[in-house]
Amino acid sequence: MSLSQRTVAERISLTGVGLHSGQPVTLSLVPAAPGSGVVFVRTDLPGKPEIPARPEFVVDTSLATSVGRGNARVGTVEHLMAALVGMGIDNVRVEVDGPEIPIMDGSSAPFCFLIRSVGTVSQSKPKRFLIIKRPVEVRDGDKHARLVPAPRFSVSCTIDFRHPLITDQAFRMDFSDRTFDREIARARTFGFLRDVEKLKSMGLARGGSLDNAIVVDDFSILNPDGLRFPDEFVRHKILDAVGDLALLGMPVVGHLFAHKSGHALNQKLVAAVLSDPESHAVVSAGRDLERWRLQVPAFGAAAEVA
Repeated sequence: MSLSQRTVAERISLTGVGLHSGQPVTLSLVPAAPGSGVVFVRTDLPGKPEIPARPEFVVDTSLATSVGRGNARVGTVEHLMAALVGMGIDNVRVEVDGPEIPIMDGSSAPFCFLIRSVGTVSQSKPKRFLIIKRPVEVRDGDKHARLVPAPRFSVSCTIDFRHPLITDQAFRMDFSDRTFDREIARARTFGFLRDVEKLKSMGLARGGSLDNAIVVDDFSILNPDGLRFPDEFVRHKILDAVGDLALLGMPVVGHLFAHKSGHALNQKLVAAVLSDPESHAVVSAGRDLERWRLQVPAFGAAAEVA
């Protein structure tokens, strides 16, 4: 990973459909200045309102992670946010002419491809990292999400939907740009046929199809081409978690344990970290980062076993 902040090399665009509206949406990634972070811009609204990709602007986590400011809103940001993390992007303006990020194929891969097509550039400021200093955990019944100290960013995730095809799946990712691209980015969102039908009856998921989601009935996968990975479901949950934690505004150095977690619990964890100043430190790339990494291997390993 580069120790300098990065942005896209030039403006690049794609067009897809919104998952819920079913309407065409054009998205453009635009180079941004060092230290500016990720900012969503609703180009279709008067004044082109801007929404920083920060936890305080999260307005909904029921079906996806959505951010908003005033009357402006952008939904389903997590797949793009995960791609930005995976490609090492710190600063970018995300211009959209609708209320949703286009769903594309339901994964982060199209956004990674978009960024690779123009490349990235190093900037004058060093990256900033959020170091987890002590464990932070949130729970909701039998679901939980926990960040513990570790020398690098990694994710361990388990899911159990009590379904013949989605039971007791587990996966661990030690993060690097290559690992994310190879093992996580292509994992697609998924849903149950009964839930898709219910959402469409409510006027939602109008853009959902077998082209942008895995759909499962009571016994089988309905997609003609099947799965991209045998455990694609849990890999997508890791993708979602990476995208949700990206709203912390900088790369995380710590290990995330997620059990049956979703967008709401992921954002609850983000809020818990930020509300406890003793749980974390923000450092710039260089000596400070390496000093923290040298301090935590034993602690991180012990926390993992606990």
